[in-house]
This record gives sequence, C-alpha cells and structure tokens, in this order.
Amino acid sequence: MQISLVITTYNRPDALLLVLESVERQSILPCEVIIADDGSNIKTKNLITKFKAKTSLKIIHSFQDDRGFRAARCRNKAISKASCEYIVLADGDMILHHNFLKDHAINSQTGYFVQGSRVLLDTYRTSEILENHKLNLHFLSHGLSNRKNAIHSNFLSTIFSTKKNSIRGIKSCNIAFYKKDCISVNGFNHEFEGWGREDSEFFIRLMNKGVKRKTLKFNAIQYHLWHIKSNRNSLAINNQLLNKTIVEKLDWCEMGISFFL
Repeated sequence: MQISLVITTYNRPDALLLVLESVERQSILPCEVIIADDGSNIKTKNLITKFKAKTSLKIIHSFQDDRGFRAARCRNKAISKASCEYIVLADGDMILHHNFLKDHAINSQTGYFVQGSRVLLDTYRTSEILENHKLNLHFLSHGLSNRKNAIHSNFLSTIFSTKKNSIRGIKSCNIAFYKKDCISVNGFNHEFEGWGREDSEFFIRLMNKGVKRKTLKFNAIQYHLWHIKSNRNSLAINNQLLNKTIVEKLDWCEMGISFFL
C-alpha cells in the first residue's frame, strides 16, 4: 500500500525533527511525507529545508499563513496535495513506533477509518529525548503515564481491537483513512477555528456517510511529547458546530477540502 503521511505542526521544530527521524526508522516507508504547517515561523521552514537535504524521504511542505489555530484548513490543504490513496495523520509532537506505518497498512480496510494508540510522555522524559534524540521507546521505558498503550503485539491486537462507531477517544494525531472517503464528505470543516472538535466532527460525517470506525489496540503506536495544553477559548463555539452535525446527521460541510481541489 502506498501511504501519504501527513504531519501537522506549529512552531515546534525541535519536536518535528524527532518525528521525522522516527519516520526514517519505519519498517515500511511512506511514499511521501506532507508537513501540514499551520503558519510556523522561519525556524520550522529552515528545519524542513535542512532535513530534506539529508533524507531519502520525499518531503512536501504545505504551509498556510498564521491566522490562529486553523488545524482543519491546514490538514485539508495538506491532504489535497497527497498523491496516494491512503492517508495517515500524525501530529508534529508524536514519535512513531517503528512499525507505526506497517500497522496502519496491514489494518487498512475499505469502508473503514482506523484509529491508532497514543502513549503519553512526562516532562522529564520529553526533555531527555529532545536533548539526546534516543527514540527507542518501549513498554519498559521510564516516563510513560499510560504504559499499557506501549505494548506492541499483533496477537493482542487481533483480540482487543474493535469495530464500533463512536467518537469517544477520536484523535486526529493518529488516524488513517482513504483519500476518496475524505473527499466524499468534503474533508475537515474550515468553520472550526481554535482548538477542539474539528476531528470529531469530521469523523462523525464519515460515519454518517457509511464509513465505519476501527480502533486498534497494541498496534499503530505513537509517543506524545509533553507540552502545555492548548488554549480552549473556542471550545464552546466548536461544540455547537459538532452538536449540529450530530443532531442533523450531516455527512457534508460547505467549507472543506473542495476549496483546494
């Protein structure tokens, strides 16, 4: 399977470098890495330029001007540039398990989007990794707050992974879907600005369209570098947009990826 890996980032080039280094270590490589940049300053651009010069990965820098938190629009712009049929989303502060993409490829299935697992790192371990770039994280590593999510097992995954439509635990930082399914609901909704709910609303529209959810356990693992929580000031407005989609059973948004297609 040909995979376009889309990595969302904003003004954290030190973390983005770790993520890109973890991509280089994947057991199967993506056909391209598209960095969805939500208006970072020149430091991120310089980091990407420097990394492109030394890697064999195909790197595409998808940039939009900084007008506040616009992750929905940023992801759509990046996805519109993807040349592969299958999209895997990750955030620019998520170190990928070396089988992350392989797990997503193996578990891809027509008619489904796939949610992976996330492990949280504490502040000390995050600082340590940013300094030494040692990415060999595993179940026994120190500084993990939800350690069981770091267990990688294909056998356990077949037992505990589920197919159940729900928005509980939806995380766009680790999720995969077919590009055609994304386009069928017009992608993420640009009305969402500020942190929160743009991912849940997108996947509700996918489910309303008939695309089902598969949730992986013990597979498709990523390690989340610690950071201060994002500003939640837009959450009330975004919750209203989310509830409208739920109540009206919407499977389309007017302001979406079609803007870039």
